[in-house]
Amino acid sequence: MALRFLKILSGALLAFVLIVALWAATAGKNLLRLATHSVSHSLCTAAFISHLDPARMYAEEQLPNMRSIAWALRYRVDRNHHEVTASLLGAFGARAVYRDGLGCLLVDGGEPVPEAAGFKPTPISGGFDPAHVVESADSAIRQALDAAFAEPDLDHPRLTKELVVLHDGKLIAERYAPGYGPQTAIWVHSVSKSITHALIGILVRQGKLRVDQPAPVAEWQSSSDPRRAITVDQLLRMDSGLPFDEAGGPLNLANRMWFVERNISAFAAAAPLEHAPGTVWGYSNISFVLLSRMVRDAAGGNAVDAERFVRRELFEPLGMRNTVIETDITGTPIGSSHVYASARDLARFGQLYLDDGVVDGHRILPPGWAAYSHSQTLKTGYGAGFWTNLVNEGSVPIWDAPWGMPQLPKDMFYARGAFGQYIVIVPSEHLVVVRLGVTLDNSTGMGGVIAKIITALHHQPPQSSR
Repeated sequence: MALRFLKILSGALLAFVLIVALWAATAGKNLLRLATHSVSHSLCTAAFISHLDPARMYAEEQLPNMRSIAWALRYRVDRNHHEVTASLLGAFGARAVYRDGLGCLLVDGGEPVPEAAGFKPTPISGGFDPAHVVESADSAIRQALDAAFAEPDLDHPRLTKELVVLHDGKLIAERYAPGYGPQTAIWVHSVSKSITHALIGILVRQGKLRVDQPAPVAEWQSSSDPRRAITVDQLLRMDSGLPFDEAGGPLNLANRMWFVERNISAFAAAAPLEHAPGTVWGYSNISFVLLSRMVRDAAGGNAVDAERFVRRELFEPLGMRNTVIETDITGTPIGSSHVYASARDLARFGQLYLDDGVVDGHRILPPGWAAYSHSQTLKTGYGAGFWTNLVNEGSVPIWDAPWGMPQLPKDMFYARGAFGQYIVIVPSEHLVVVRLGVTLDNSTGMGGVIAKIITALHHQPPQSSR
């Protein structure tokens, strides 16, 4: 009887293994590739861009979403070759390779890494003095920073890593988690879109693009293609009619584009039209990948030319010393999501928008470009490349996330990225606050923190320092 039971059990186990193997080889293949590619890329950026402990980053950023397969997942950090590999049970291998100035690149197996044509980024000058962390003399502001780094619910940790406060253009307060500092560049996720908005603005200022023109996407130019009517403005506003690309579970269009596909802009250009352009808002990473390709093409058509353009036209004038935009294997910057920056760099960027696109008397963005960024799109809380505080009811469709921050003035606008990345700009208070972290839900508490900072500024202006 026992022998018969063991035979039945072993037969069932074998059938289960075969079913799992079949799923992994067919329907589940891309999902498992997504997991290994995401891990290898994330840990590559931790090790070689952020200079953080990859094991710590894996535990904070990757493991919470991969507990069901963590037992089978292995990764290896190769510091000699500046790369990270990952696999599941020895299969679905992924490899991310670091290139100086260009970040980490996902490549398949042992395929060669594209040459960067001798590109070696030169140090960027300017920015804030990196020698010391600026402490506020105002106890109320220090208490606000305490609140930002507090952990009121250990089941939902905030894991705030960096917070920087500018008032009247001056750095008045900052704080960092252990292991982080003024030069630590963090993956800022969709804050990248706001930086892409600035790069498009530079092309507009140079006369190379107009926001009202049809988007110059070669794949859409057939007279019978309804996407031909989509404008640059509609891509920036996310009302182009392209899909809400973060719907549909882990293997949604956005994740597939970033971590499974090789030519991300070709994948983006193949996205179908779901609504008439200008009629429906839908969150669109696809749109900002296509905008990034426009930047690449205008700069010269490859990764090195694009990076040089970005550094020359934006990072250098602002003194953004620790910022990089990654590319895919074709050289397209991934301006939807793959920027790495320090909080200080992002504060300088926020100040650019507070000052109508001018830094040190030099115009970077067209006049009115900053106001355009937070002009309302349809009846949403989104502008063009930035979020607004014009809608404080309801939440973003599909996400369980509020549109704005009701504690703050209506003129506030902000850049936002996954895991709690923020550049919050409050023109009426001459205030820019940047918060970076690894918060896996919407519990950063940033609206309340910034409200505390504003209250403190009204009651006792702190000592300032550059």
